[in-house]
Amino acid sequence: MLKRLIPAVIIAIGIAGFAFLKMTRPEPAEVTATERSWRVQVQTLEPGTHTPVLPLYGELVAPEQVTVTATLPGRIGARPVTEGERVNAGDLLVALSEADIEPALAQARAQVRDLEAQIRSEQVRYRNDRAALESEKTILENARRQLERTRSLVDRNLASREALEAANDAAARAELTVSARQRSIDEHPSRLQSLEAKLAQAQASLANTERNAERARMVAPFEGVVTDIRVAKGDQVSPNQVLLSLYPAQGLELRARVPEMFRAELLDSLARGETLTATSADGQHSFRLVRFAGTSDASGTEAILRLAGDPGGLRPGGLLPVTLERAPREQTVAIPFSALYGADRVYLMTDEGRMRQVSVNRIGEARADDGERRLLVSGDALVSGARLITTHLPNALTGLKVDVSGTEAPAQ
Repeated sequence: MLKRLIPAVIIAIGIAGFAFLKMTRPEPAEVTATERSWRVQVQTLEPGTHTPVLPLYGELVAPEQVTVTATLPGRIGARPVTEGERVNAGDLLVALSEADIEPALAQARAQVRDLEAQIRSEQVRYRNDRAALESEKTILENARRQLERTRSLVDRNLASREALEAANDAAARAELTVSARQRSIDEHPSRLQSLEAKLAQAQASLANTERNAERARMVAPFEGVVTDIRVAKGDQVSPNQVLLSLYPAQGLELRARVPEMFRAELLDSLARGETLTATSADGQHSFRLVRFAGTSDASGTEAILRLAGDPGGLRPGGLLPVTLERAPREQTVAIPFSALYGADRVYLMTDEGRMRQVSVNRIGEARADDGERRLLVSGDALVSGARLITTHLPNALTGLKVDVSGTEAPAQ
Protein backbone atom coordinates (compact mmCIF):
# COMPACT_ATOMS: atom_id res chain seq x y z
CA MET A 1 0.00 0.00 0.00
CA LEU A 2 2.84 2.35 0.89
CA LYS A 3 4.63 1.62 -2.35
CA ARG A 4 1.53 2.67 -4.34
CA LEU A 5 1.45 6.10 -2.63
CA ILE A 6 5.08 7.00 -3.36
CA PRO A 7 4.53 8.02 -7.09
CA ALA A 8 1.52 10.09 -6.11
CA VAL A 9 3.54 11.88 -3.44
CA ILE A 10 6.35 12.65 -5.93
CA ILE A 11 3.90 14.09 -8.45
CA ALA A 12 2.27 16.21 -5.75
CA ILE A 13 5.65 17.55 -4.63
CA GLY A 14 6.54 18.44 -8.26
CA ILE A 15 3.27 20.29 -8.77
CA ALA A 16 3.76 22.16 -5.52
CA GLY A 17 7.32 23.13 -6.47
CA PHE A 18 6.24 24.37 -9.89
CA ALA A 19 3.48 26.48 -8.33
CA PHE A 20 5.95 27.90 -5.82
CA LEU A 21 8.48 28.84 -8.52
CA LYS A 22 5.78 30.43 -10.64
CA MET A 23 4.59 32.57 -7.77
CA THR A 24 8.11 33.65 -6.78
CA ARG A 25 9.47 34.45 -10.30
CA PRO A 26 10.53 38.14 -11.04
CA GLU A 27 8.21 40.24 -13.12
CA PRO A 28 9.69 40.98 -16.69
CA ALA A 29 10.54 44.62 -17.44
CA GLU A 30 8.06 46.39 -19.66
CA VAL A 31 9.51 46.96 -23.22
CA THR A 32 8.82 50.31 -24.89
CA ALA A 33 9.73 51.34 -28.51
CA THR A 34 12.37 54.16 -28.84
CA GLU A 35 13.17 56.29 -31.97
CA ARG A 36 16.73 56.08 -33.33
CA SER A 37 18.76 59.30 -33.53
CA TRP A 38 21.55 59.97 -36.10
CA ARG A 39 24.77 61.73 -35.14
CA VAL A 40 25.56 64.68 -37.42
CA GLN A 41 27.74 67.76 -37.54
CA VAL A 42 26.18 71.18 -37.99
CA GLN A 43 27.30 74.64 -39.02
CA THR A 44 25.79 77.83 -37.67
CA LEU A 45 24.92 80.11 -40.59
CA GLU A 46 25.67 83.81 -40.81
CA PRO A 47 24.84 85.22 -44.31
CA GLY A 48 27.25 87.87 -45.55
CA THR A 49 29.18 89.12 -48.59
CA HIS A 50 31.39 86.52 -50.24
CA THR A 51 33.50 86.47 -53.42
CA PRO A 52 32.69 83.48 -55.64
CA VAL A 53 35.58 82.00 -57.61
CA LEU A 54 35.75 80.18 -60.91
CA PRO A 55 38.51 77.58 -61.50
CA LEU A 56 39.97 77.90 -65.02
CA TYR A 57 42.62 76.06 -66.99
CA GLY A 58 44.24 77.94 -69.83
CA GLU A 59 47.17 78.23 -72.22
CA LEU A 60 49.74 81.02 -72.12
CA VAL A 61 50.15 82.97 -75.37
CA ALA A 62 52.23 85.95 -76.51
CA PRO A 63 49.89 88.08 -78.69
CA GLU A 64 52.68 90.52 -79.64
CA GLN A 65 55.12 87.83 -80.76
CA VAL A 66 57.15 88.90 -83.82
CA THR A 67 58.32 86.46 -86.48
CA VAL A 68 61.58 87.55 -88.14
CA THR A 69 61.90 86.58 -91.83
CA ALA A 70 64.60 87.04 -94.45
CA THR A 71 64.06 90.09 -96.67
CA LEU A 72 66.63 89.17 -99.34
CA PRO A 73 68.23 85.96 -100.56
CA GLY A 74 71.69 85.28 -99.14
CA ARG A 75 73.69 83.72 -96.36
CA ILE A 76 73.39 84.43 -92.65
CA GLY A 77 76.35 86.62 -91.71
CA ALA A 78 75.65 86.89 -87.96
CA ARG A 79 73.27 85.43 -85.39
CA PRO A 80 74.51 86.41 -81.93
CA VAL A 81 71.40 85.32 -79.97
CA THR A 82 70.43 81.90 -78.65
CA GLU A 83 67.14 80.14 -77.87
CA GLY A 84 65.42 81.54 -74.77
CA GLU A 85 67.84 84.47 -74.45
CA ARG A 86 66.42 87.72 -73.12
CA VAL A 87 67.42 90.73 -75.26
CA ASN A 88 66.99 94.49 -74.99
CA ALA A 89 65.47 96.80 -77.58
CA GLY A 90 68.03 97.51 -80.33
CA ASP A 91 70.09 94.34 -79.82
CA LEU A 92 71.13 92.54 -83.01
CA LEU A 93 69.16 89.36 -83.65
CA VAL A 94 70.35 88.20 -87.06
CA ALA A 95 71.99 89.77 -90.13
CA LEU A 96 72.56 88.73 -93.74
CA SER A 97 76.01 88.88 -95.26
CA GLU A 98 76.94 92.28 -96.77
CA ALA A 99 78.32 90.47 -99.82
CA ASP A 100 74.79 89.35 -100.70
CA ILE A 101 73.17 92.74 -100.08
CA GLU A 102 75.39 95.07 -102.13
CA PRO A 103 74.80 93.39 -105.57
CA ALA A 104 71.04 93.70 -105.18
CA LEU A 105 71.38 97.39 -104.29
CA ALA A 106 73.78 98.04 -107.18
CA GLN A 107 71.44 96.37 -109.67
CA ALA A 108 68.43 98.39 -108.50
CA ARG A 109 70.38 101.67 -108.62
CA ALA A 110 71.75 100.89 -112.09
CA GLN A 111 68.24 100.27 -113.42
CA VAL A 112 67.13 103.69 -112.16
CA ARG A 113 70.13 105.45 -113.74
CA ASP A 114 69.54 103.66 -117.07
CA LEU A 115 65.92 104.80 -117.25
CA GLU A 116 66.86 108.36 -116.29
CA ALA A 117 69.35 108.34 -119.19
CA GLN A 118 66.69 107.00 -121.58
CA ILE A 119 64.35 109.84 -120.58
CA ARG A 120 67.06 112.43 -121.24
CA SER A 121 67.77 110.79 -124.61
CA GLU A 122 64.07 110.89 -125.50
CA GLN A 123 63.89 114.59 -124.70
CA VAL A 124 66.95 115.27 -126.93
CA ARG A 125 65.39 113.20 -129.69
CA TYR A 126 62.17 115.20 -129.42
CA ARG A 127 64.01 118.52 -129.76
CA ASN A 128 65.96 117.21 -132.77
CA ASP A 129 62.77 115.91 -134.40
CA ARG A 130 61.10 119.31 -134.07
CA ALA A 131 64.11 121.06 -135.60
CA ALA A 132 64.43 118.49 -138.40
CA LEU A 133 60.70 118.71 -139.17
CA GLU A 134 61.04 122.36 -140.25
CA SER A 135 63.91 121.54 -142.62
CA GLU A 136 62.09 118.54 -144.02
CA LYS A 137 58.97 120.63 -144.64
CA THR A 138 61.13 123.11 -146.61
CA ILE A 139 62.57 120.24 -148.63
CA LEU A 140 59.03 118.97 -149.29
CA GLU A 141 57.94 122.40 -150.59
CA ASN A 142 60.97 122.55 -152.87
CA ALA A 143 60.24 119.07 -154.18
CA ARG A 144 56.62 119.99 -154.92
CA ARG A 145 57.69 123.15 -156.78
CA GLN A 146 60.24 121.13 -158.74
CA LEU A 147 57.50 118.64 -159.62
CA GLU A 148 55.25 121.44 -160.91
CA ARG A 149 58.07 122.90 -163.05
CA THR A 150 58.92 119.52 -164.47
CA ARG A 151 55.28 118.82 -165.29
CA SER A 152 55.05 122.21 -167.07
CA LEU A 153 58.17 121.46 -169.08
CA VAL A 154 56.86 118.03 -170.04
CA ASP A 155 53.61 119.58 -171.21
CA ARG A 156 55.65 121.84 -173.51
CA ASN A 157 57.87 118.93 -174.57
CA LEU A 158 60.88 120.59 -172.94
CA ALA A 159 61.54 117.70 -170.53
CA SER A 160 61.31 113.92 -170.66
CA ARG A 161 58.85 111.68 -168.90
CA GLU A 162 61.73 110.22 -166.91
CA ALA A 163 62.48 113.64 -165.41
CA LEU A 164 58.82 113.98 -164.41
CA GLU A 165 58.85 110.60 -162.71
CA ALA A 166 62.09 111.44 -160.90
CA ALA A 167 60.60 114.72 -159.64
CA ASN A 168 57.43 112.91 -158.56
CA ASP A 169 59.49 110.32 -156.64
CA ALA A 170 61.51 113.05 -154.94
CA ALA A 171 58.33 114.83 -153.82
CA ALA A 172 56.85 111.53 -152.52
CA ARG A 173 60.04 110.73 -150.58
CA ALA A 174 60.10 114.21 -149.06
CA GLU A 175 56.42 113.87 -148.07
CA LEU A 176 57.07 110.45 -146.52
CA THR A 177 60.01 111.82 -144.53
CA VAL A 178 57.89 114.66 -143.17
CA SER A 179 55.09 112.22 -142.25
CA ALA A 180 57.52 109.88 -140.40
CA ARG A 181 59.08 112.81 -138.55
CA GLN A 182 55.65 114.10 -137.54
CA ARG A 183 54.62 110.66 -136.33
CA SER A 184 57.79 110.49 -134.23
CA ILE A 185 56.96 113.86 -132.70
CA ASP A 186 53.35 112.81 -132.03
CA GLU A 187 54.53 109.61 -130.31
CA HIS A 188 56.89 111.50 -128.00
CA PRO A 189 54.36 111.96 -125.12
CA SER A 190 53.52 108.25 -125.04
CA ARG A 191 57.19 107.21 -125.22
CA LEU A 192 58.05 109.67 -122.47
CA GLN A 193 55.12 108.49 -120.34
CA SER A 194 56.22 104.86 -120.75
CA LEU A 195 59.79 105.68 -119.73
CA GLU A 196 58.62 107.72 -116.75
CA ALA A 197 56.39 104.80 -115.63
CA LYS A 198 59.33 102.40 -115.90
CA LEU A 199 61.46 104.88 -113.96
CA ALA A 200 58.82 105.11 -111.21
CA GLN A 201 58.71 101.32 -111.07
CA ALA A 202 62.50 101.13 -110.87
CA GLN A 203 62.59 103.79 -108.16
CA ALA A 204 59.97 101.85 -106.17
CA SER A 205 62.02 98.68 -106.64
CA LEU A 206 65.12 100.55 -105.46
CA ALA A 207 63.30 101.88 -102.39
CA ASN A 208 62.04 98.37 -101.60
CA THR A 209 65.54 96.92 -102.04
CA GLU A 210 67.05 99.64 -99.83
CA ARG A 211 64.39 98.99 -97.21
CA ASN A 212 65.00 95.25 -97.39
CA ALA A 213 68.73 95.90 -97.16
CA GLU A 214 68.18 97.88 -93.97
CA ARG A 215 65.98 95.09 -92.61
CA ALA A 216 68.60 92.50 -93.54
CA ARG A 217 70.24 93.57 -90.29
CA MET A 218 67.40 92.76 -87.88
CA VAL A 219 67.40 94.20 -84.36
CA ALA A 220 65.00 93.66 -81.47
CA PRO A 221 62.13 96.21 -81.58
CA PHE A 222 61.47 95.72 -77.86
CA GLU A 223 62.75 93.94 -74.79
CA GLY A 224 61.83 90.31 -75.16
CA VAL A 225 62.77 86.64 -75.29
CA VAL A 226 64.17 84.92 -78.40
CA THR A 227 62.52 81.68 -79.47
CA ASP A 228 62.02 79.35 -82.44
CA ILE A 229 65.50 79.86 -83.95
CA ARG A 230 65.67 78.08 -87.31
CA VAL A 231 69.00 79.18 -88.84
CA ALA A 232 72.67 79.31 -87.97
CA LYS A 233 75.52 81.46 -89.22
CA GLY A 234 76.37 80.54 -92.82
CA ASP A 235 72.96 79.12 -93.74
CA GLN A 236 71.60 80.05 -97.18
CA VAL A 237 68.14 81.58 -96.92
CA SER A 238 65.49 82.73 -99.38
CA PRO A 239 63.13 85.73 -99.17
CA ASN A 240 60.34 85.42 -96.57
CA GLN A 241 62.00 82.40 -94.93
CA VAL A 242 61.35 82.31 -91.16
CA LEU A 243 64.56 82.88 -89.18
CA LEU A 244 63.46 83.21 -85.54
CA SER A 245 60.76 84.68 -83.30
CA LEU A 246 60.73 87.22 -80.48
CA TYR A 247 58.03 87.88 -77.92
CA PRO A 248 57.92 90.76 -75.41
CA ALA A 249 59.00 90.11 -71.85
CA GLN A 250 55.79 91.76 -70.65
CA GLY A 251 52.28 91.26 -71.97
CA LEU A 252 51.74 87.50 -71.78
CA GLU A 253 48.10 86.45 -71.87
CA LEU A 254 46.22 83.40 -70.64
CA ARG A 255 43.42 82.01 -72.79
CA ALA A 256 41.02 79.88 -70.75
CA ARG A 257 37.61 78.55 -71.77
CA VAL A 258 34.72 79.80 -69.62
CA PRO A 259 31.39 77.90 -69.49
CA GLU A 260 28.52 79.76 -71.12
CA MET A 261 26.59 80.00 -67.82
CA PHE A 262 29.24 82.42 -66.47
CA ARG A 263 29.98 84.44 -69.62
CA ALA A 264 27.11 86.94 -69.35
CA GLU A 265 27.91 87.67 -65.70
CA LEU A 266 31.59 88.28 -66.42
CA LEU A 267 30.79 90.50 -69.43
CA ASP A 268 28.48 92.60 -67.27
CA SER A 269 31.24 92.99 -64.68
CA LEU A 270 33.67 94.15 -67.37
CA ALA A 271 31.09 96.59 -68.73
CA ARG A 272 30.73 98.10 -65.25
CA GLY A 273 34.49 98.62 -65.10
CA GLU A 274 35.09 96.08 -62.36
CA THR A 275 38.54 94.48 -62.03
CA LEU A 276 38.37 90.69 -62.06
CA THR A 277 41.59 89.02 -60.94
CA ALA A 278 42.75 85.43 -61.34
CA THR A 279 45.55 83.86 -59.32
CA SER A 280 47.66 80.83 -60.20
CA ALA A 281 47.48 77.73 -58.02
CA ASP A 282 50.83 78.49 -56.39
CA GLY A 283 49.87 82.12 -55.80
CA GLN A 284 52.96 83.45 -57.61
CA HIS A 285 51.25 84.94 -60.66
CA SER A 286 48.24 87.18 -61.05
CA PHE A 287 46.12 87.83 -64.15
CA ARG A 288 43.42 90.37 -64.98
CA LEU A 289 40.41 89.56 -67.14
CA VAL A 290 40.45 92.01 -70.07
CA ARG A 291 38.10 90.62 -72.73
CA PHE A 292 36.54 87.56 -74.36
CA ALA A 293 37.37 85.98 -77.70
CA GLY A 294 35.22 86.93 -80.66
CA THR A 295 33.90 83.41 -81.26
CA SER A 296 32.68 80.58 -79.05
CA ASP A 297 31.46 77.00 -79.30
CA ALA A 298 29.30 74.57 -77.37
CA SER A 299 31.91 74.16 -74.63
CA GLY A 300 32.16 77.88 -73.89
CA THR A 301 34.05 81.03 -74.82
CA GLU A 302 37.72 81.79 -74.36
CA ALA A 303 38.43 84.44 -71.73
CA ILE A 304 41.61 86.46 -72.25
CA LEU A 305 43.48 87.31 -69.06
CA ARG A 306 46.57 89.54 -69.08
CA LEU A 307 49.52 88.78 -66.84
CA ALA A 308 50.22 91.40 -64.18
CA GLY A 309 53.84 91.74 -63.13
CA ASP A 310 56.95 89.87 -64.18
CA PRO A 311 56.36 86.55 -65.99
CA GLY A 312 59.09 84.78 -64.04
CA GLY A 313 59.30 81.25 -65.37
CA LEU A 314 56.15 81.44 -67.50
CA ARG A 315 56.55 80.76 -71.22
CA PRO A 316 54.09 80.85 -74.15
CA GLY A 317 52.51 77.48 -74.82
CA GLY A 318 52.46 76.46 -71.16
CA LEU A 319 49.26 75.31 -69.45
CA LEU A 320 48.31 76.96 -66.17
CA PRO A 321 45.41 76.47 -63.72
CA VAL A 322 44.10 79.70 -62.19
CA THR A 323 41.23 80.76 -59.94
CA LEU A 324 39.20 83.74 -61.18
CA GLU A 325 37.48 85.91 -58.56
CA ARG A 326 33.99 86.92 -59.66
CA ALA A 327 32.00 89.91 -58.44
CA PRO A 328 31.15 89.77 -54.68
CA ARG A 329 27.65 88.53 -53.78
CA GLU A 330 25.64 89.67 -50.77
CA GLN A 331 23.48 87.49 -48.49
CA THR A 332 25.37 84.34 -49.31
CA VAL A 333 26.73 81.44 -47.24
CA ALA A 334 29.82 79.28 -47.83
CA ILE A 335 29.04 75.65 -46.97
CA PRO A 336 30.89 72.31 -47.34
CA PHE A 337 30.11 70.32 -50.47
CA SER A 338 28.98 67.45 -48.23
CA ALA A 339 25.96 69.51 -47.13
CA LEU A 340 24.46 69.57 -50.64
CA TYR A 341 21.90 66.99 -51.75
CA GLY A 342 21.18 66.76 -55.45
CA ALA A 343 21.63 70.06 -57.26
CA ASP A 344 19.89 72.53 -54.98
CA ARG A 345 18.87 71.00 -51.61
CA VAL A 346 20.28 71.15 -48.07
CA TYR A 347 18.95 70.18 -44.63
CA LEU A 348 18.60 72.42 -41.60
CA MET A 349 18.30 71.21 -38.00
CA THR A 350 15.12 72.30 -36.25
CA ASP A 351 14.81 73.20 -32.58
CA GLU A 352 13.25 69.76 -32.02
CA GLY A 353 16.41 68.09 -33.36
CA ARG A 354 14.97 66.99 -36.67
CA MET A 355 16.03 67.49 -40.30
CA ARG A 356 14.19 69.96 -42.54
CA GLN A 357 14.83 70.12 -46.27
CA VAL A 358 15.15 73.56 -47.93
CA SER A 359 16.03 74.69 -51.47
CA VAL A 360 19.05 76.90 -52.21
CA ASN A 361 20.53 78.73 -55.20
CA ARG A 362 24.01 77.60 -56.21
CA ILE A 363 26.25 80.58 -56.99
CA GLY A 364 29.61 78.89 -57.36
CA GLU A 365 32.69 78.03 -55.43
CA ALA A 366 34.33 80.05 -52.68
CA ARG A 367 37.54 79.85 -50.72
CA ALA A 368 37.56 79.62 -46.94
CA ASP A 369 40.17 81.46 -44.87
CA ASP A 370 42.22 78.25 -44.70
CA GLY A 371 42.07 77.83 -48.49
CA GLU A 372 39.51 75.00 -48.42
CA ARG A 373 37.08 74.82 -51.33
CA ARG A 374 33.49 75.53 -50.34
CA LEU A 375 30.17 75.89 -52.08
CA LEU A 376 28.60 79.35 -52.16
CA VAL A 377 24.79 79.34 -51.92
CA SER A 378 21.91 81.63 -51.06
CA GLY A 379 18.29 81.07 -50.08
CA ASP A 380 15.41 82.52 -48.08
CA ALA A 381 15.73 79.80 -45.43
CA LEU A 382 19.44 80.44 -44.84
CA VAL A 383 19.00 83.05 -42.13
CA SER A 384 21.36 84.11 -39.39
CA GLY A 385 21.59 81.51 -36.61
CA ALA A 386 20.16 78.65 -38.66
CA ARG A 387 21.94 75.34 -38.17
CA LEU A 388 23.02 73.59 -41.37
CA ILE A 389 23.60 69.83 -41.29
CA THR A 390 26.96 69.24 -42.94
CA THR A 391 27.10 65.44 -42.51
CA HIS A 392 25.87 63.72 -45.67
CA LEU A 393 23.33 61.02 -44.72
CA PRO A 394 22.27 58.50 -47.37
CA ASN A 395 18.81 58.20 -45.77
CA ALA A 396 18.25 61.90 -45.22
CA LEU A 397 14.64 63.08 -45.21
CA THR A 398 12.55 65.73 -43.56
CA GLY A 399 11.64 64.78 -40.00
CA LEU A 400 14.57 62.45 -39.40
CA LYS A 401 15.81 62.77 -35.80
CA VAL A 402 19.45 63.85 -35.42
CA ASP A 403 21.89 64.72 -32.64
CA VAL A 404 24.81 67.11 -32.82
CA SER A 405 28.16 65.33 -32.77
CA GLY A 406 30.93 67.37 -31.17
CA THR A 407 30.95 71.17 -31.37
CA GLU A 408 29.13 73.22 -33.97
CA ALA A 409 31.20 74.68 -36.79
CA PRO A 410 31.52 78.47 -36.70
CA ALA A 411 29.44 80.67 -38.96
CA GLN A 412 30.69 81.17 -42.57
